Amino acid sequence: MSDDEKKIVNEKVLEDQSRTSSEKIDDELDPNLHDPVAEESLHRGLKARQISMIALGGAVGTGLIIGSGTALRRGGPLGLLLGYSFVGFVCYLVMVSLGEMAAFLPHKKGFAGYATRFVDPALGFALGWNYLLKYLIVTPNNINAAGVVVQYWEGGRNVHIAVFMVVFIVFIFVINLLGVRVFGELEFWFSSIKIVALIGLLLFGIIIDLGGNPEKDRIGFRYWREPNGPMGKYLLEQVQDTSVSIFLGFWATLTNALFAYMGTELIGVTVGENPRRNIPIAIRRTFFRILVFYVGGVFVIGLIVPSTDPTLFVATQSKTGAAASPFVVAATLVGVETLSHVINGAILIFVMSAANSDLYIGSRTLYGLAIEGKAPAIFKKVNRMGVPWTALIFCTAWCGLVFLNVASTGARVFGWFVNLVSTFGALTWMCILYSHIQFMKGLKSQGMSRDNLPYKAPFQPWGAWFALASTTIITIFKGFDTFIPFSGPNIANFVTYVDTFGLPCV
Repeated sequence: MSDDEKKIVNEKVLEDQSRTSSEKIDDELDPNLHDPVAEESLHRGLKARQISMIALGGAVGTGLIIGSGTALRRGGPLGLLLGYSFVGFVCYLVMVSLGEMAAFLPHKKGFAGYATRFVDPALGFALGWNYLLKYLIVTPNNINAAGVVVQYWEGGRNVHIAVFMVVFIVFIFVINLLGVRVFGELEFWFSSIKIVALIGLLLFGIIIDLGGNPEKDRIGFRYWREPNGPMGKYLLEQVQDTSVSIFLGFWATLTNALFAYMGTELIGVTVGENPRRNIPIAIRRTFFRILVFYVGGVFVIGLIVPSTDPTLFVATQSKTGAAASPFVVAATLVGVETLSHVINGAILIFVMSAANSDLYIGSRTLYGLAIEGKAPAIFKKVNRMGVPWTALIFCTAWCGLVFLNVASTGARVFGWFVNLVSTFGALTWMCILYSHIQFMKGLKSQGMSRDNLPYKAPFQPWGAWFALASTTIITIFKGFDTFIPFSGPNIANFVTYVDTFGLPCV
């Protein structure tokens, strides 16, 4: 067979593979979903506009609007920008790796399906449960955040936080129980508000920096020069070395950024009916979102908030709510304090949208595991509206973890659970990247050129290896500040050790 004939055959194979994509849009929203045997059980009714908006707003959450304040305090404005840019590039490499596999071989089982096919069924099994555990823990975390956000207002402080927790749990349970159409419409509007709010905050920050504030103060790059320069000095008193403290400050921003970007990989499986056409579009949109929302957002924050300001230190101790947002700190510094209530309302929508989506994905993931025989068969039950109600009840029950926060001792334990979320998310990225590495090896062994793929990922094959190494190193050392200064064996050190080394090994 001539080279031209081989090329024609390869292109025909690629064309046939691209036609095996899901025939229903919202199938792709759920990683690790069901196999064809049970396709008639779940109802699929997400519209194209809903998929597009949910994908755009899905990973834009409190990690940017709140978590960036802690990263700024530790890394300084330049360290914050470099940290989010670096992890943003790693996130982009994860996306293009997933996109190349998804365009060539659309898979209803999502990430776990690629791990099973290209690496080993054991890795697919582990990845499926890893992904489920992530959503079982992050859902109550967002419920807790919503309760704290409401208590920012005076009326909310007069009601016990447990009451709000119960209300929010019931709310997201009912929304998910009503079926995918109700869920999709609500998330469409939630995501729309999130995008508008974030764009508004970015514009507000630019206006403040250029002098459009009650103080008529043009800030410019002032906070990059003073009082401590562009880089933060994290744990300087403990390490007694300026260069080391600057590096530790930068490294601390990587951990914050890793948490902020978690969930972006979902866009790679929300590509609709024509992956050959839609994968490149989804990747370009992801790059745009990373560049504008994340990198642009932290750049603006670094311009308008001094990293050493006492107000920022107090804000980052607030954990959640408008008081913890660097945008509120900036508004307070220039005398626009009324903005805090608007931002608090936006944050409430951010966390409720996240909790609602997390419960949806978690229940569908558990259902998919049950269909594949990787979870108890009871979770295969579906009601007449196409909702996996047994899986939904199980995942909702995990929201009870949020009541640990009612007591101070329980809150500490709950904090340890939440710290696992970044590890679960990082493990997902690692598995995607390693699956792509094995995918490329498989193509090479079959004599197939990546030039003939429906979508060819840039920066490969070194990009996947670089992203895999970077994610692994960040995950291993993300709890470094727990050991500085090292005070001997204690429960905090033990939990950090298990989170960093024990969980990935399991």
